[in-house]
Amino acid sequence: MSNHLFDAIRASAGAGGAVFIETADGRRWTYGEALRVSGQIASAIDVLGVRPGDRVAVQVEKSPLALLLYLACLRSGAVYLPLNTAYTLAELDYFIGDAHPHLVIVSSKARAGVEAIARSHGAIVETLDADGGGSLMELAADEQADFIDAARGPDDLAAILYTSGTTGRSKGAMLTHDNLLSNALALRDCWRVTPEDRLIHALPIFHTHGLFVATNVTLIAGSSMFLLPKFDPAEILCLMPRSTLMMGVPTFYVRLLQHEGLDRAAAAGMRLFVSGSAPLLAETHASFEERTGHAILERYGMTETNMNTSNPYEGERKAGTVGFPLPGVSVRVSDPATGRVLEPGETGMIEIKGPNVFKGYWRMPEKTAAEFTKDGYFISGDLGKFDEEGYLHIVGRGKDLVISGGYNIYPKEVESEIDRLDGVVESAVIGVAHPEFGEGVTAIVVTEPGAALTEKAVLDALGDRLARYKQPKRIIFAQELPRNTMGKVQKNLLRDRYRDLYQKAP
Repeated sequence: MSNHLFDAIRASAGAGGAVFIETADGRRWTYGEALRVSGQIASAIDVLGVRPGDRVAVQVEKSPLALLLYLACLRSGAVYLPLNTAYTLAELDYFIGDAHPHLVIVSSKARAGVEAIARSHGAIVETLDADGGGSLMELAADEQADFIDAARGPDDLAAILYTSGTTGRSKGAMLTHDNLLSNALALRDCWRVTPEDRLIHALPIFHTHGLFVATNVTLIAGSSMFLLPKFDPAEILCLMPRSTLMMGVPTFYVRLLQHEGLDRAAAAGMRLFVSGSAPLLAETHASFEERTGHAILERYGMTETNMNTSNPYEGERKAGTVGFPLPGVSVRVSDPATGRVLEPGETGMIEIKGPNVFKGYWRMPEKTAAEFTKDGYFISGDLGKFDEEGYLHIVGRGKDLVISGGYNIYPKEVESEIDRLDGVVESAVIGVAHPEFGEGVTAIVVTEPGAALTEKAVLDALGDRLARYKQPKRIIFAQELPRNTMGKVQKNLLRDRYRDLYQKAP
């Protein structure tokens, strides 16, 4: 029996002499070195008692060795569990207690705090630092590189990624070897990624975008990447002449547009810019194309499903949409109340079926069953619609739907009108408890520096653009919107912050 995902990665590595990773300081890792070092790490974690199916929790800084640790876990048959580097000890206690990993790997400076937590849950701790230091690499240095890869089939677990937990406790999404491989192959083909491509990788690697989209697609294509610890616009611009591909979140493109060095000459050698993880404003799409001549390709995915849809590589990349279903993936929009599949133009719940869809939530069989339809579609929680040309539009999260005076109001529609106003940078529309309407439509608006917008001016401007029941009851100005690490606006925090806005004083 083969190792389903890693065998495909190994085949893409070829003779091993091609560059896999280059860092900002010029250090290069070939595919051959990646195979050798990941074999040593796999041998080391085997000595530590990790067996196929065991979880390995990892909270370390982004580095080439962190990616090779991921490969080592695939090779050993372990279930890779990446954790956000911003998580506190209290949060780590929950994740370690829920996943019950055999091994927890953290930075050397974090070891003292994590060790007691890990021990209480029966786990052991080793360390890995971005510069290559730490106890794990000390162990690996004495191990052989010719590790015999564990037998893993398509349905075996490769990773657990915890959801962001915007409501209630985070849930562990179980992703199989074939979930990851099928999606990487589909994206490689759709985006025409070849060994000649070089990716600018500035995303975190504890999230599906940076790990399973950016990294796995690079590996499956046998291409190379510039691995950067974080996003820096000036550094990105310096790397563009030597690169062909960039994957980012909308914030990356907004910040690039703020840099005077971004122009057609700077982006002339680039082949493709991809955006995801959060909605890309149509204004950002248009401004970037005007400045660079490149239309950003927006796609749609989530922790539980990897990627579902993509705007076309050839053809119109329609701003404000996430394109068409990927090959082998079925996407439909249904009425949440009746399950009826809706026609183009009708808004409902997005449901997904395909080899990319996860196996279920870790140790939550009842929750898993509740999130699938009787005919096997995953209920995404996202509201959307198909247009007449087949492009999918994301309207918002189901939990973000505002019900005011008995009417359903989709925040995206109101936000789009507000964002069109001169002086507005962006907006977020939420529902807040209202004594008369049930929920009051409430807009939090970020304006350009020096903009003279007032609440009355915004409301007056919306008077002829939106039906009265959709118009906000209040406009609140803010310097910025709260976001998670991938750039998604955290509307749950806004709802909590303004929960008493319409309550009468006692």
